[in-house]
Amino acid sequence: MDYSNIQIETTLPKPWEEEHSFNDVLYDWMSRAPWLAISAAAHLLVFFILMAVPWDKLSRRDEKIIEATLQQTPEEIFEEPEEEEIEEEIEEEPIEEPVLKDAEVDEVNEEVSEEFESTEGDPDFLSDSPFDSDNLNDVIGIGGGAGGKFGGRMGGRRNLRAAGGSGTEQALRDGLEWLKSHQDKDGMWDCDEFSHHCPSGDVCDMPGSSVQDVGVTGLALLAFLGDGNTTNEGPFKDVVARGIQWLKEQQDPDTGLFGDASHHDFLYGHSIATLATCEAYYFSKSPLLKRTAQKAIDYILRARNPYGAWRYEVPPIGDNDTSVTGWMVFALASAKDAGLKVDDAAFDGALSWFDEVTDPASGRMGYNDFGSASSRTKANEHYPPEKGEAMTAVGLLCRFFLQQDPDENPIMKKHADLMLKTLPKWDEEGYGTDMYYWYYGSYAMFQMGDPYWPKWNKEMKSAVLDSQRQDGHFKGSWDPIGPWGFSGGRVYSTALMTLCLEVYFRYAKIIGSR
Repeated sequence: MDYSNIQIETTLPKPWEEEHSFNDVLYDWMSRAPWLAISAAAHLLVFFILMAVPWDKLSRRDEKIIEATLQQTPEEIFEEPEEEEIEEEIEEEPIEEPVLKDAEVDEVNEEVSEEFESTEGDPDFLSDSPFDSDNLNDVIGIGGGAGGKFGGRMGGRRNLRAAGGSGTEQALRDGLEWLKSHQDKDGMWDCDEFSHHCPSGDVCDMPGSSVQDVGVTGLALLAFLGDGNTTNEGPFKDVVARGIQWLKEQQDPDTGLFGDASHHDFLYGHSIATLATCEAYYFSKSPLLKRTAQKAIDYILRARNPYGAWRYEVPPIGDNDTSVTGWMVFALASAKDAGLKVDDAAFDGALSWFDEVTDPASGRMGYNDFGSASSRTKANEHYPPEKGEAMTAVGLLCRFFLQQDPDENPIMKKHADLMLKTLPKWDEEGYGTDMYYWYYGSYAMFQMGDPYWPKWNKEMKSAVLDSQRQDGHFKGSWDPIGPWGFSGGRVYSTALMTLCLEVYFRYAKIIGSR
């Protein structure tokens, strides 16, 4: 059947044909009334809440917040006219008397500190958080997450009691304060004229030689860096910034040498200054400081004997000695930690030298030949000869930094056994007092741990704490008695003894942290 032609008619009206009565409209409106009432009530409630808000107070508070934010923005600070007036005053200060006042020091510090501030950091640096970098930690074999070789000094309040350093905090603070008060305005420590910082009638004596200014300035900086101060952080950051700036100014821009080669042992000064600069760069990551540190490292690498170590000549002539080599190893190790370019063959050459001059029977490490004693075995016109095992201490500490383990290399325990036969002892006449030996020995024995460290630490603490000056303007310093004290003077001895008191936290336990 075909249904296509069928049409269905409907009687339903279309929407526009419907008729609505008044009752129908009223009924529809009443059905919607509850929802309209609720909507109206809600709008009224919102209206009253908005009316109750103190818009004028909120506006003023927002303005304060914006103002505070602008004050923290560096660009706004430097554009303020008040800041410009302060800068003009800073430039006029050098006209005043040469004796440095506290206000003048603060102004100089602000200028110098800006040089090392790097808002973006060094793009070539390994990590923005060097203590957590596996790349850095693996260099010295401590692994990731150990806090890095320098982690102890930056971790807040140190647990000195646990490390055996209970009772040393005040002596350390006094040592740093003495060094701070005898730093020149330009950032150097003057070996022979530091006493011009002393008040009349209370002048510190026992100066050193002016040719050691670069090395002694480096030692003093290491003392402040070892306590956790950098060029932009710490209570002594201004001291560090000015000292590093002075070292930068002493560097030959062509060769990279700090100071000059006019005296016999100039490489000591260069190596110590390089170590301080590399540590400062490790923490600051300043691109400007990186160039200075890398040039200094390049000079050290050129000064090394092929397949060997270092001594006094540049270019080298084939002679090596343990003392100079020790400082070079620490400078290179610090540079590598900081991500600078270092030839690993230099570490291999140093280790070969240490093995070559070590007497396996006694454990003594020689100075410039197999089992030979230090050059300081004869009395000079100033002080008596060395009585300790300074070269053995240098070699033992270097072995740790070259990733050797006492449990795997028994000669290291022989080194330590030999050193226990000559423990630190303060002697007013100089016999037995050897600060150079105490410095290296303390850091080496700390790495050795039990049973060596407790025995050494007991005698070292007594010798160092009991000999620190407590009188007048001398307070915090040490008399430079013993071998080579005459050359470095009071600044040298105070820097070394302050470093001894930082042994408890300056470096992490290198082997034990693996």
